[in-house]
Amino acid sequence: MSHIKCILTDIEGTTTSVSFVYDVLFPYFREHIQEASSLPSNLINPIIKATMDQAHQEGKNLTTSEECLEQLRQWSIEDRKFTPLKTLQGYIWKKGYEEGKIKGHIYPDVLPALEEWKEEGIDLAVYSSGSVQAQKLIFGYSEAGDLTHLFSRFFDTKMGGKKETRSYENIAEELDLQPDEILFLSDVPDELKAAREAGYEVIQLVRPGTKASTHFDNVDDFSQITF
Repeated sequence: MSHIKCILTDIEGTTTSVSFVYDVLFPYFREHIQEASSLPSNLINPIIKATMDQAHQEGKNLTTSEECLEQLRQWSIEDRKFTPLKTLQGYIWKKGYEEGKIKGHIYPDVLPALEEWKEEGIDLAVYSSGSVQAQKLIFGYSEAGDLTHLFSRFFDTKMGGKKETRSYENIAEELDLQPDEILFLSDVPDELKAAREAGYEVIQLVRPGTKASTHFDNVDDFSQITF
């Protein structure tokens, strides 16, 4: 894979344990969701409107901010990948990170590999269903320190769904690279399948709790990825 110019990595189940997301981040969000009411109107109003619009698409009619926050709480429980939910989670988590109540989990094999790849001249980027803000918080306030300087780009579902081939085509265009110059790392076979259909090189990360797929090359940690 000497032709690889960019490594695009997932977060949850790849650089970061799934349990951190479900046992730390999601509960923290639900416990502090009422703090959304103290956000400036230019931040919270678009979230409320987008929540109403999304709920309407699902046959629900929300009319108040309180109803919207309750709906967002429920979507969090269901782990729905809706943009207003991801946006509000980012705002709530930001305060938690800044106050030192949350530290982003990073597997110990991740940082040495990222630094080595960066040193070799390979660009690093992130693609996660979490908002770009949430991504930067995990890496910016990680247990290993601020890692955001290692990444040149962050992508979220504004590029499209992670199981959609077009999303990876969009990212390649944004990076101004040919798809086969990008290596995508993820634990999810459907995401890897979509990326490979777009022309990417792909590798599955088999972290604790992940089942290895026979359809992709897979590794247990970043140190096993060589060029």
